[in-house]
Amino acid sequence: MFKLAPRGRLTVLHDFTGGSGGNNEVGGLTQATDGNFYGTNNLGGAFYWGVLFRITPSGIFTVLHDFDWNSGASPQATLLQHTNGVLYGDTAVGGTAGDGAFYSLDLGLAPFVTFMPAASGVGKRIEVLGQGFTGTTAVSFNGAAAKFTVAADTYLTATVPNGATSGFITVTTPSGTLKSNKKFLVRPFHDCSVSRDCGRR
Repeated sequence: MFKLAPRGRLTVLHDFTGGSGGNNEVGGLTQATDGNFYGTNNLGGAFYWGVLFRITPSGIFTVLHDFDWNSGASPQATLLQHTNGVLYGDTAVGGTAGDGAFYSLDLGLAPFVTFMPAASGVGKRIEVLGQGFTGTTAVSFNGAAAKFTVAADTYLTATVPNGATSGFITVTTPSGTLKSNKKFLVRPFHDCSVSRDCGRR
């Protein structure tokens, strides 16, 4: 595993050498909401069927699970973190039928919300995905209250309010306040009457 600085300086954080740490890191890495990276090797580990691991941004490496055929074997896909906080993945083979398994890893990470698009301007509608939206009482963009419409328990839309600045989106639900897993970028006002590039925004 390595990191690459914006100006091109490469730093190796961890060398996969087989054995208990596994090797052949086929899938990519996922950065979860705790700031750590999670991935899998499809070879090596205690049972030689690969491992699921965590690695911190500074390079501290920890094996979290050894695949043993019964729980799936040879994981090759990038892990996905659901808005419920749980990580999900699958394996190429193994499991009760031998044809692979779909699994979850619950590390106790808190639920969150995510959104699309990643950036937009004041007055634009944003789509927000999450859990338990029924009964939502407030949505804010970096502290600025926004008008919103709950369409389903896992989906709502919100309008970027006047005065909003780039930052996290929060949704206040009956179960508590959910925070976005990344910052929303508020684009500056753009006057289409004096520009020809509005179609690209």
